Amino acid sequence: MKPESLMIGIRPETTSDYEAIEQVTIAAFAGKALSDADEHLIIRRLRQAGALSLSLVAAANQRIVGHIAFSVVKINRKDQGWYGLGPASVLPGLQKQGIGSMLIREGLTRIHDLGAMGCVLEGDPRYYQRFGFRSYPGLVYEGAPSATDFMALPFYQEVPNGKVEFHQAFDRPAHS
Repeated sequence: MKPESLMIGIRPETTSDYEAIEQVTIAAFAGKALSDADEHLIIRRLRQAGALSLSLVAAANQRIVGHIAFSVVKINRKDQGWYGLGPASVLPGLQKQGIGSMLIREGLTRIHDLGAMGCVLEGDPRYYQRFGFRSYPGLVYEGAPSATDFMALPFYQEVPNGKVEFHQAFDRPAHS
């Protein structure tokens, strides 16, 4: 499949997409330095908990080639209308073709339309700054490898100060 010949459509996930989403996510994160190789399980746990606020797929010729998830985050232990972006994934052979950017832009538009106050994420600043994400010293996520890897995109002027908590689906389950 040649990326330049693909017609990409972005749409909400359906139940028939679950397996393909897992496979795309596994492939996208395979061998990545900062990956625990459990990103597909995060999506599954968010879905099972009813906490997957928005889940979009990128499809080409009826095939899922990308996915993005959004879920509510808490700031200072309260829901303040902010969402977390992630995981986001695109099949390795189709990365750097704009599919991830399409998913991010569409997802941000949709959560804004849902009434979101803003969005946070943990990721590479060199990539996410193009969408308007940046670090805010007063808004912190203790799980980020560095302060610059945690960024926010406010949809309005105000950025809250405090500690961000992603849904517990992001926590690695304890092994017994």
